Amino acid sequence: MEFDTISVIGLGYIGLPTAAVIASRRKKVIGVDINQHAVDTINQGEIHIVEPELDIVVHAAVKEGYLRATTSAEPADAFLIAVPTPFKAENGNEHTPDLTYIESASKAIAPVLKKGDLVILESTSPVGATEQMAAWLAGARPDLTFPQSHGEDSDIRVAHCPERVLPGHVVRELVENDRVIGGMTPKCSNAASSLYKLFVDGECITTTARTAEMAKLTENSFRDVNIAFANELSIVCDKLDINVWELIKLANRHPRVNILQPGPGVGGHCIAVDPWFIVSETPDEARLIRTAREVNDGKPEWVLGKVQQAVGEFLSSNPDKTAKEVTISCFGLAFKPDIDDLRESPALKIANAIAQQHASKVWAVEPNIEKLPASASSELVLVSMEEGKRSDIAVLLVDHRDFKGQEFTAHQGQIVVDTKGLWEPMVLTRLN
Repeated sequence: MEFDTISVIGLGYIGLPTAAVIASRRKKVIGVDINQHAVDTINQGEIHIVEPELDIVVHAAVKEGYLRATTSAEPADAFLIAVPTPFKAENGNEHTPDLTYIESASKAIAPVLKKGDLVILESTSPVGATEQMAAWLAGARPDLTFPQSHGEDSDIRVAHCPERVLPGHVVRELVENDRVIGGMTPKCSNAASSLYKLFVDGECITTTARTAEMAKLTENSFRDVNIAFANELSIVCDKLDINVWELIKLANRHPRVNILQPGPGVGGHCIAVDPWFIVSETPDEARLIRTAREVNDGKPEWVLGKVQQAVGEFLSSNPDKTAKEVTISCFGLAFKPDIDDLRESPALKIANAIAQQHASKVWAVEPNIEKLPASASSELVLVSMEEGKRSDIAVLLVDHRDFKGQEFTAHQGQIVVDTKGLWEPMVLTRLN
C-alpha cells in the first residue's frame, strides 16, 4: 500500500514521537489533538512533553513541512489512534476499562475516511477493543464496509499495534523495537505491517487483533508480577530486620535468579494499568495477576506508614519540637526515573498523602518539572535539591539521575526513608 499522508490521533507521550519519527522518513504527517496548547506548541516546532531527542526530531519535521498539528481530523491514507485508555468505576469495579477516548477518536476520523484507508489502534486496550473501534467506525459510516462484515473485501482495513517503548528512550525504541501487529484479517495485518516498515528497523510480526491486544497486556503483567515479588520481599525483610538490597544482590548471584529492585509502588499508564484489563475480562481466572496488582497498589500505603514512623521517631528524639515544626521533603514525583510523566505515579500519591496528613507544608524535589500538577496537594511545595536536603525527614521516592549524582549525607538528627536503595549506604534510617 502507498501511504502519502498519515494521521496520528493523540499527540501525547506515544503519539507525538510516533508522528515525528514517521515524518522524519519524509512522509506527510497530520497530528490531531484536542489540546490547543499542544497543537500550537508543535506547530512552532517545539514539544509540550519531556522526552530525550524528541525536540530535535519534531523541530526538523515541522521546519521541513512534513509534520503539522491540528485539532480536527483531516483526510489521510492511514490513521494511528494513540489516545488514553483510563479506568472508570462501573458496577462496583473501579478498574473497568474506559474506552471513551477511543470512541471519540473513532467518531472524529469517521467522516474523513475513504475506501482503501487503514485504521490502527495503538492505545493499550482490553481484548476486543479493536473490534469495538471497528464497530464504532461502521456505525458512523454505513456507506463503507469494514472487516467485521466483509472480511478481506472490506473498504477499510483495521488493525491493532500496541506501542512497546520505554519512556526516556522512546525515539530510539520506536525505530529499533519489534512490533506485534494484529489485523482483523490477514490483509489488514499486511497493510499495517507495510506502514510500520516505513520507520521500524525491528521485525514486524503479524497475528490477530485479539492476540496483539493480549500480547501487550501479557508483557506488562509479567513485569508487574516480578515487581510485586520484589515489593513483597521488601516488606517481609523489613519485618525480619534484613537489608533487602543486600539480600537481592546475594540472591542474584545465582545464575538463574534475577530479582528486580523494590520501590514505592508501580506507576505509569502501562504496568500499573494493563494487568487490570486482563482481570476485568477474566476475574475468576486471573488470580495471580490480580494479587500482584494488589501488592503493588498497596505499597504506597506501606511507605506512608514508614514515613509516619519516621516522624514519630524524630519527635521522640526532639521533644522540644512539635509536628508543625518537622519538615519533610519528598525526592521525586514522576512514575519512573528521568521523565516528567506523573501518570499513575506512586511517588506523587505518597507525596500528596504525606502533605495532607502532616501538620506542616511538605517539600517536593522533582527536577523534571517546572511546576506542580493540578492534582498535587495544596500543602505540597516544589523546592530545589539543596533546600530539600535541609529537611528533618527526607523521603527518596524516585531514583532520578540528578539524585544519583548527589552526595547525600544525612545531617545530624535527619531521618532518611529510602524506598529505592539509592542512598542506602549513607542514611540514618533505611526502608527495607
